[in-house]
Amino acid sequence: MPIEIFLALVVFAFTTSITPGPNNMMLFASGVNFGFVRTIPHMIGIGAGFLTLLLAVGFGLGAILETVPLLYVTLKFLGGAYLVWIAWKIATSDTLNDGEAGGRPMTFLEAAAFQLVNPKAWVMAVSAMATYTTQANYTASVLLVGVAFALVNVPSVSTWAGFGSVFREWLSVPARLKVFNVTMALLLVASLWPMLR
Repeated sequence: MPIEIFLALVVFAFTTSITPGPNNMMLFASGVNFGFVRTIPHMIGIGAGFLTLLLAVGFGLGAILETVPLLYVTLKFLGGAYLVWIAWKIATSDTLNDGEAGGRPMTFLEAAAFQLVNPKAWVMAVSAMATYTTQANYTASVLLVGVAFALVNVPSVSTWAGFGSVFREWLSVPARLKVFNVTMALLLVASLWPMLR
């Protein structure tokens, strides 16, 4: 892969990883509600899960989804239903959580598994593989797409958790936190609209 194409791929990976979407909305809310350190497994789970999805799409899953479009539609709607449930949990949370019983941040495995039903992750993976792989050296180009996303994904998504933790003290006022959580829940549901059309 020529260096200019790889750099374009890195820019694509960065912009798709850092722009608002279900993962980033949940990380922002987790940063506020649980703090940055307790959100680290969630961040790393997103990176690992997305990389796994990306490579799976590159090495054949994308072809299966093209052959069986109903499977893709089913995954999109399962992901949408799961996000609505997460949005409900965020909206009904009314206190910051420092580890006491009750709420908890998403675990590594939960965040990794969520990528399988995350509509934005699927769009990113299919778009990256369709745009940046070449038939001439397919395996190497799939792996380079994976490298590009691995370089930028966790730093990009950790930005959202970091912003959330910065606002944590200001949002320790219950009324502000309630407005924030409801707003984040609504934004999380709204982030589904472009992907479920």
